[in-house]
Amino acid sequence: MNKLSLVVLAFLGLFAGCVSDEENTQIIHENDLKAIEKYLEENDLDSVKEFRDPGTGIVIIWQELSGSGILPENGDTLKVDYTGSFLNKTVFDTSLEAVARDNNIYNANREYNPLEIRYGYGQVIPGFEFGLSRMEMGDKATVLMPSLYAYGSEDIPGIPRNSALVFELDLVEINSQ
Repeated sequence: MNKLSLVVLAFLGLFAGCVSDEENTQIIHENDLKAIEKYLEENDLDSVKEFRDPGTGIVIIWQELSGSGILPENGDTLKVDYTGSFLNKTVFDTSLEAVARDNNIYNANREYNPLEIRYGYGQVIPGFEFGLSRMEMGDKATVLMPSLYAYGSEDIPGIPRNSALVFELDLVEINSQ
C-alpha cells in the first residue's frame, strides 16, 4: 500500500508541476466568478441599478443613486465610507465605528472616518477603485470582485489568499484638484 501511495503522490506532484501560474490564475478566477454568482443568487441585495463588467467579473449593485452627476476624475480626492467582507458575510474591515462594533472588529486605537484617497493613483485595490469609477458623489453601492481584483495571492493579515470580496461603498465626497 505504501508503494501505491508514493506512486499516486508522485503523479499528483508531476501533474501539479505541469499547470502554469497563468492556468492556476484562470481556474481561481473562474471559481471566484461562480462564487460571486452563487452569492448573488442567495442574497437579495436591494438594487436600483446594476452593472456587470464581463472583462473583470466585477459586479456593482447600487442601493442609492444620488443623481449628482459628479464622477471621480484622476487626481480627485475622494472620501468613501466602506465595509469590506468575504462572500460568507464575515466583515474584515470598515470605516464605520458602529459596523466595527457590531462585527466585533472594533479597534479603540483607530479613528473611524471615511477613507480618503487620491483617485487614479492605485491607493486602493483595483476592484475598489473600479467600483468608485462608476459611482457618482452620493451614490451607495455594493461591489463584488474576484480575488484577482482584490488582494490576489498576496499574504494580507486577516484576508486569505485568493479571496473574492464584497465592499459596500458610500462615495461621500469628491474634491477636484
